Amino acid sequence: MALYLLYESASGYALFHAHGLDEIGQNTDAVRNSVSDLNRFGKVVQLTAFHPYESALDALNQCNSVSEGLMTDELRSFLELNLPKVKDGKKPKFSLGLAEPKLGSNVFEATKIPCQSNEFVLELLRGVRFHFNRFIKDLKPGDLEKAQLGLGHSYSRAKVKFNVNRVDNMVIQAIFLLDTLDKDINSFSMRVREWYSWHFPELVKIVNDNYLYAKVTKFIKDKAKLAEDKISELTEIVGDEDKAKEIVEAAKASMGQDLSPIDLINVHQFAQRVMDLSEYRRKLYDYLVTKMNDIAPNLASLIGEVVGARLISHAGSLTNLAKCPSSTLQILGAEKALFRALKTKGNTPKYGLIFHSSFIGRASARNKGRMARYLANKCSIASRIDCFAESSTTAFGEKLREQVEERLDFYDKGVAPRKNIDVMKAAIESTQGKDTEMETDEVPAEKKSKKKKSKAAATEDGDAMAVDEPAANGAADVAKLEKKKKKKDKRKIDNDVEEEQEHVNGADAEDGTAKKKKKKKSKIDEGEELHADGDVKKTKKKKLKSNE
Repeated sequence: MALYLLYESASGYALFHAHGLDEIGQNTDAVRNSVSDLNRFGKVVQLTAFHPYESALDALNQCNSVSEGLMTDELRSFLELNLPKVKDGKKPKFSLGLAEPKLGSNVFEATKIPCQSNEFVLELLRGVRFHFNRFIKDLKPGDLEKAQLGLGHSYSRAKVKFNVNRVDNMVIQAIFLLDTLDKDINSFSMRVREWYSWHFPELVKIVNDNYLYAKVTKFIKDKAKLAEDKISELTEIVGDEDKAKEIVEAAKASMGQDLSPIDLINVHQFAQRVMDLSEYRRKLYDYLVTKMNDIAPNLASLIGEVVGARLISHAGSLTNLAKCPSSTLQILGAEKALFRALKTKGNTPKYGLIFHSSFIGRASARNKGRMARYLANKCSIASRIDCFAESSTTAFGEKLREQVEERLDFYDKGVAPRKNIDVMKAAIESTQGKDTEMETDEVPAEKKSKKKKSKAAATEDGDAMAVDEPAANGAADVAKLEKKKKKKDKRKIDNDVEEEQEHVNGADAEDGTAKKKKKKKSKIDEGEELHADGDVKKTKKKKLKSNE
């Protein structure tokens, strides 16, 4: 059976014919040894056809299709043109070797060309890739490398779909850095406390906050120089005059040892570094809050910016978090406890990262699991809205937060919460109301005044119509009665006319039809004319009888 090889290069599609394989045998080791030698490999594999890409954009489209396992129209026409035709009902005497099994199954479904992808085919394609520039004679040295570099850059750029406004990678990096800074600041603050406590040990019990301790350490420096004239400055730092006086009194009777000026300089510099890290941590938190409000506003308003960012970072992205069911989101971050419970057949964890939410802490011990399940459900809804909604709004997150608050009240006081469908309808109405307000604000003031005038005129016309309605109704009743009377008179006259037509000649009949046409012109004059015609016809009848 003949074997053809399809190679998708950066410059175009290439089809090779591998012949003489029966002599070598389908042995991967033999092929691997012959790949490096072009003389041996060229005798086995020969170029059959080559189809270059039209442009760089066409190359990118073809590359995307091949990576997704789809066959394009260009590839189909190339294969059908250069491969032997497959006859219906007969087994083909060739096969096509491919590197992508998904592409092979798609080609077989569309064209019935048998495809294969195994180690033997991959080794042959490796040899084709190694000697490809020698198979194509028109390629200049360096052209293939440039095509590969350009296609690689464009393919990577298309896969990384960069959006400045919806970059959850920034949130992931920010929350990782925030957690690292918290650990570092705590360890550095402990080091400042321990270091400066050799000089002023009583300060640790007076000032508990790490940032304030570093600030006070930087201000005091040497405790021997601390006097009562610095109480006002200490009060500005500490925020309490009594505490400032207590620090001054403790410095006078301190049990700490004296430090050399070089040691004090080092302590001062280290305290300054701790203060700088604390300031940077505060700025990074503000940055994280603004980013979360841009990327996931509903999730941030429901569960908080920090917990929401931790959920996104643990899931990998906002899209991955939106794809997670609420049961997975509930225990996200407690994977070790889950698998340990499954292994030991113990109780599975009730919550993971969402335990840091204030709602779980406010719930009673008996209701913590229920609250975690309910909160995970609402977080799943909020993440999906943030991920797939076209416009960003916090209306849904606020309504979901209200639902969680109502659920807490239900567990504590027994107050029945609202239904989810009612809350979602209210959220949709609020978003639509905001959109209509934005549209109305854009309308000019002149159009508003014109609308008001037209409305006033319409109301006046409506009042006038309402006044005229009873009179019009009365006139309509009278007209109906008159019409009924006229219809009865018409029926009588028509009967008389039919009797006359039996005795009257053709001329008289023509006169009768002409008279009928005149009747249709006006309803009011019809009655009078018909009565007059009836009298005339009666006199004609009497004359005819007397002549006979």
